[in-house]
Amino acid sequence: MSDLGPDVTACDREPIHIPGTIQPHGVLLIVDPGQDRIVGGAGDLDGLLGGGWLGGPIGTLIGADALAVLRSTIVGPVSLGTINDRALSVVASRADPYWLVEIEQTAPGQPGTDDALTWIEHSGEEFARAVDLDDLGARAAALFSRLTGFDRVMIYRFLDDDSGKVVAERHAPDMDGFLNHHFPASDIPRQARALYVRNRVRVIPDAAYVPAPITGIDPALRTIDLSDVGLRAVSPIHVQYLHNMGVAASASVSIVKDGMLWGLVACHHRSPRTLSYLQRKTCELIAASFAQQVTAKEEAAEYRERLRLRAAEDALAQRLAQDGDPDQVAALIGPDLQRMLGADGFALQRGAVLHTTGHVPAREDIDDLSRWIRRQGAILTHSAALELRLPAAHAYRDLASGILAITLSAEEPIVLMWFRAETLQTIQWAGNPHKAVSDAPDQPLNPRASFAAWSEEIRGRARPWTPAEVEAGHRLSRLLFDMRQRRRIGELNRELSRAVTDKDALLAQQDTLIKEVNHRVQNSLQLVVAFLAMQATAENDETLTRHLGEAQRRLSAVALVHRRLYSDDAVTVIDLGRYVEDLLAEMQSSMGAEWTGRLTMDLSPMLISADAAVQVGLVLVELVINAQKYAYEGKPGPISVTLERFRNRFRLTVADRGQGRVGNRTGFGTRMLTAMVKRLDGVIEESDNAPGLRFTVSAPIAGPEEG
Repeated sequence: MSDLGPDVTACDREPIHIPGTIQPHGVLLIVDPGQDRIVGGAGDLDGLLGGGWLGGPIGTLIGADALAVLRSTIVGPVSLGTINDRALSVVASRADPYWLVEIEQTAPGQPGTDDALTWIEHSGEEFARAVDLDDLGARAAALFSRLTGFDRVMIYRFLDDDSGKVVAERHAPDMDGFLNHHFPASDIPRQARALYVRNRVRVIPDAAYVPAPITGIDPALRTIDLSDVGLRAVSPIHVQYLHNMGVAASASVSIVKDGMLWGLVACHHRSPRTLSYLQRKTCELIAASFAQQVTAKEEAAEYRERLRLRAAEDALAQRLAQDGDPDQVAALIGPDLQRMLGADGFALQRGAVLHTTGHVPAREDIDDLSRWIRRQGAILTHSAALELRLPAAHAYRDLASGILAITLSAEEPIVLMWFRAETLQTIQWAGNPHKAVSDAPDQPLNPRASFAAWSEEIRGRARPWTPAEVEAGHRLSRLLFDMRQRRRIGELNRELSRAVTDKDALLAQQDTLIKEVNHRVQNSLQLVVAFLAMQATAENDETLTRHLGEAQRRLSAVALVHRRLYSDDAVTVIDLGRYVEDLLAEMQSSMGAEWTGRLTMDLSPMLISADAAVQVGLVLVELVINAQKYAYEGKPGPISVTLERFRNRFRLTVADRGQGRVGNRTGFGTRMLTAMVKRLDGVIEESDNAPGLRFTVSAPIAGPEEG
């Protein structure tokens, strides 16, 4: 038994594109395009073309028309037709800086163009009738068998590890068959696979040929790149390989799908046999048609699988949308998730909580596996040979040789795991694949001599996850993530709604409380103002009466702010212009009828905090009292009040037309005025009004606490 196939790389080092020789069933001319001269060649050139070819003009040989084609269109192999009506096929390619011209004799009775078109049309109809890939391969093997006439035709498909498998075959009754047999990657090394993509048809008419060396003016021509040359000599290792299989002639046609080498049409014959250039091109076109049908069949199968998975996803999405917490629902519908991806077991781990269904590893193994999955740093991780990536998984490979895992959250680890049990694989090799392996670097490589069926049991493998299943895993991860996010957003919205409701209730309560306080303060202030008015009326002392009146007006300024707050349903800001207007109106009424019309105002509206408004009101009252008391000595006189906004500051100006400054003012009112302006973070300026005085208070509209 073996866990791994052979790791063979020695064949990859063979320079098969520069053999220095060709197969002798044709001839090769090497042409210098700068001079249109033949500078080298290989094969029986003397017998085919006569002597004197070296150094001769290529145009004389192939004709002016073919030479024009050669000059204008050659970027890859191109057919130049025949030579002087002789039954010779001419194909040219480029190997900078040279042209390479291949010439082959065309045997009588070879199929013509009409036959080729018939084959191509027939193949398209035949392939279109195939019901699946197996049927398509069988039809292709039968068709290529009839077209080429070779004894054995195999449809050979490359696998993920570059080994190959014969998926369809048609052979003569007395020949050994290789259907479902595997061939190691070393049988067709890497550089050979690259050439199969570049040069789609390869023919070896006689495996017992003697190579024809390249000769020419420059010995370096022996190392010219023959990648695009159909006559290119074959690796001696491959020739020995064919001899060991009992094959005298072979042909291979590349099956290239989406630019990649999907497989080969491998043809074997027990006696020498060739294919004409037209037959080779026909095979190439039919192989391209086959590749298109492979793509169509694979895409149809993938489409059906995707439809099934989509239907399962839609059903799961409905369950997840109806039943609340997607993580809990995912645990409840574990069996459905398991069936959806064709798994043998399913596990969902959320922190320390584990939900399982089906056949799964032990709890401690799942814990270790979950940690390993999170360390991968990918949303989705999948493998059909887990122990190759995680050696510890060897202990439970019977339960979990295959895994597909989704990680939903890095903060709170949530991992969904689908497990596939080990599937013991018995591979039928065409001969022991290890026989060709040589550890000695200088030892010549020899292909295995026997192609008898050789069985090998492969352990630690599970049925691979298909691309559609991996895509479904990605979609499921997005579905679960989106639903978890929507659920979380819903929870946050509900929490926010509750917080907003609570805040609104608190604000309403606060508003009610503030209004109640304002109402009580207003009543108290009105009571004090009324008491001061009564006391001022009862007193006979003129000075005391004046002081009581000033105190009354100061309290009125404060009371007016509270009244404005209460009446306007405001709690933080008021219109300063309107407030000053109302305050001046109340002051004028308290100053006596003789002051009617003496107070003039020019006020701009602006919003200001309630606290700042109280201080502005006290400043205004003090300035008006001072004008009344000092400018006019208690007698009526004009007083103008201006309120304007300048950028982010206000300017309040109180001007009189009285007698100007009289002495130094150091009383209570002056000290209070200075303190209020300072609290406003403002300045007060005094200037001559000619006659009278002008006081201007400037301060930020948003006071020092807010700014």
